[in-house]
Amino acid sequence: MLEAYEDPSDQRSLSLDDTSSAEESPEDTRLSLETSNDAIPYIGQRFATHDAAYEFYSEFAKRCGFSIRRHRTEGKDGVGKGLTRRYFVCHRAGNTPVKASNDSKPQRNRKSSRCGCQAYLRISKTMDMGVPEWRVTGFANHHNHELLEPNQVRFLPAYRTISESDKNKIFMYAKTGISVQQMMRLLELEKCVEPGYLPFTEKDVRNLLQSFRKVEHEDDSIDLLRMCKNIKDKDPNFRYEFIVDTNNKLENIAWSYASSIQAYELFGDAVVFDTTHRLTAFDMPLGIWVGVNNYGMPCFFGCALLREENMRSFSWALKAFLNFMNGKAPQTILTDQNMCLKEAIAMEMPNTKHALCIWLIVAKFPSWFNAVLGERYNEWKTEFYRIYNLETVQEFELGWREMVSAFGLHTNRHISTLSQLRELWALPYLRSHFFAGLTTTGQSKSINAFIQRFLSAQTRLAHFVEQVAVAVDFKDQAGEQQTMQQNLQNISLKTGAPMESHAATVLTPYAFCKLQDELVMAAHYASFQIEEGCFHVRHHTKLDGAHKVIWIPRDELLTCSCHEFEFSGILCRHALRVLSTVNCFQIPDQYLPIRWRRVHALPTKLISSSPSEHAEKIQALQSMVSSLVSESAKSKERLDIAAEQVSILLSRIRECPIPMQGTTREAVHHKGH
Repeated sequence: MLEAYEDPSDQRSLSLDDTSSAEESPEDTRLSLETSNDAIPYIGQRFATHDAAYEFYSEFAKRCGFSIRRHRTEGKDGVGKGLTRRYFVCHRAGNTPVKASNDSKPQRNRKSSRCGCQAYLRISKTMDMGVPEWRVTGFANHHNHELLEPNQVRFLPAYRTISESDKNKIFMYAKTGISVQQMMRLLELEKCVEPGYLPFTEKDVRNLLQSFRKVEHEDDSIDLLRMCKNIKDKDPNFRYEFIVDTNNKLENIAWSYASSIQAYELFGDAVVFDTTHRLTAFDMPLGIWVGVNNYGMPCFFGCALLREENMRSFSWALKAFLNFMNGKAPQTILTDQNMCLKEAIAMEMPNTKHALCIWLIVAKFPSWFNAVLGERYNEWKTEFYRIYNLETVQEFELGWREMVSAFGLHTNRHISTLSQLRELWALPYLRSHFFAGLTTTGQSKSINAFIQRFLSAQTRLAHFVEQVAVAVDFKDQAGEQQTMQQNLQNISLKTGAPMESHAATVLTPYAFCKLQDELVMAAHYASFQIEEGCFHVRHHTKLDGAHKVIWIPRDELLTCSCHEFEFSGILCRHALRVLSTVNCFQIPDQYLPIRWRRVHALPTKLISSSPSEHAEKIQALQSMVSSLVSESAKSKERLDIAAEQVSILLSRIRECPIPMQGTTREAVHHKGH
């Protein structure tokens, strides 16, 4: 009988001389016993079982710097009849087996470690007083390759083992969302071993988690859908969509909460679609839609879990988002530098201005340019920011060429890519589009911190929907508290101008502070009327570089060549200087946008109103309320009358029933019902 433990090629390539040690002589046995060392195998050494012999030889091999594997067994037919032998060989014994080529399958071409090493241990089964035992009948420890040092041998696959207790801890860590590196550090600290000295590697942990995900993912997907259905049953305004693959397994899922859909009505003009995160425990790409409300705080709109990061998945996610938001696309959308996502947005949101998040680009600069530029890196970064913030396309193009030339970056591939995509990230190309301040570093940090709230506490996949809801609700509550505090605080007026005091009663503190900065700077500018309705405004220390401001009093239309109002929704210093020049004591109502006003109550959707009609009514109401506050603040008598009448009106409104969200907008394809 011949049984191969490894590849059949071992039988051909490993030539053991059976006559030399198959039957040991009494002299051999005596010599080995006289010179025996319990740590070294010797001829005649006895073991109760073949597994015990294997473990002994494995420990010996580990100390020497190699590992072993079972090779083959030999014996006569029948159980317990005749002599049985077992061979254990060095892990580098044998030669690389020749695999049959298959053109339809890609070949991995992985280098083999086998080199025909002849080191081995042979044991034979005997009966002693009717009790079976295994005796060493052959041993050779001559290797044709270098043996590994103790700090290297532990990386051999045979010695990289993860105990059951460690597996349980790794699974527990994975569910909390921490990285594999963090898991390794925690286990090293717990076991009091130096970094890198665990009996397994990061790759082993990743492979373990991958096998874990295959088992757990399907059950988790079922639980996730069940969780979404439960939320939908409790809250009809909760929305979710999903698709399954040909094997009826969950492929993509997206969802949005009632409060998010309501918030989008007012603050969905500028959106960040962040696809840079993954659910660590399940290795799934995560897309998160976020905006900013009138108080400058992050505003959650929706989530999507995707199996793949390709155009098909992104396109599906964007369609689902538009369905949640009743077909209303944002004016602008900011994303990471992903060409598949870029194409999907062009297809699903053709009228939306797509731009790249500058903070995600800048985060890659150290790895892109630090080594290339060396000591000049900080100098280059300063110049990059200067050019990035220029106002006109002409200035940017000239500055960019000069910068590339000055730092010798003509052939740099990252500079080439940035240059090709400059219309998607450089401010001069974006200033005529509204971004609600989302391009600033401050907002990027705020949004990232907001997202981390529900990413840092991952448990099971099914619980993630609840975790996001808790994080969003917590943020909303915190925002409401902050809003009340800000409304009660006394805003310090800096210019004493009527425009400033008027704006203070209308805008949120966040928006007013930005406008106030522009009002303060407006005093440093000179205004010159070139022709009727046309002004040139420049800093008082400069003789050129004027901005062109157009003011049409009849229609109260105001524009500036810097496009700051179009970009941020806050009037620029140049336009404010012109308003002061023409003796305008209040900022025209249309230049105090609804989205930056103090009145922040989110609307309850009405079935009878279309989204656009409903939003228009809300804007009209907010405008009236702003005027009410402004006029009432002029005297104590006016305030008393307003407070009394508003109290009566509010009581009547609260008595009116709130209709439930209808199902007419429910999506057709795998929607939550």
